[in-house]
Amino acid sequence: MRIALISDIHANEVALRAVLEDIQQVGVDQIVCLGDVATLGPRPGAVIQALRDLGCPCILGNHDAFLLDPGLIHTYTEVPIIMEAVDWCRSQLSAEELEFLRAFQPSLEIALDAHSTLLLFHGSPRSHMENLLSTTAPAELDRLLAGHSATVMAGGHTHLQLLRQHRGILLVNPGSVGLPFKEFVDGQTPTLLGHAEYATVEASKNTVSVNLRRVQLNKNPLREAVAACDNPLRSWLLQQYA
Repeated sequence: MRIALISDIHANEVALRAVLEDIQQVGVDQIVCLGDVATLGPRPGAVIQALRDLGCPCILGNHDAFLLDPGLIHTYTEVPIIMEAVDWCRSQLSAEELEFLRAFQPSLEIALDAHSTLLLFHGSPRSHMENLLSTTAPAELDRLLAGHSATVMAGGHTHLQLLRQHRGILLVNPGSVGLPFKEFVDGQTPTLLGHAEYATVEASKNTVSVNLRRVQLNKNPLREAVAACDNPLRSWLLQQYA
């Protein structure tokens, strides 16, 4: 069983298409999306359509929840341009596309083989707004993971790729397809990396493995997609793709 984990696409269709092409070359049994699919970037509707075509399971991320409940974003950020960008993305989506987001699950458990399980979420098992980092103290991880057990646990949210062992559990973050960060921003303005990120988790012959993958992107189509929209983040994104 080999599963591809994609997360934090953030309306970046160009990056998503590049990752899906790489996944096809690698070969997987299943793709799972860990949320935050259609905000901040230039093509929210196109990303949702691509996910609908895939028919893959999707986890509800905090930004997906912001699209469905506009008031919820105030519990997470008060940065005007972020709130405006989320509102803009919502305005680009049809009622049917928003309804697609309502089917996203808070978490998902998959049997990798007879002995191994994979628990999937967005931020932590208990909240799509919590961070699991390489620097998170073990005692804090115990609190965030309390009541949950699996061979591998995987979530996104931080936009940082991660592979960490905690008390026998492999903790994985596949990184961000659409907005990979150079470092943890904690509310500050991020610097984007020039690639798209995802991960594969595989179980074979009593062996479990995790592969963090990076797909280099051509910046020309990224710039073209951003230049063609009036997203409030347009200027910043164009600077990042210069």
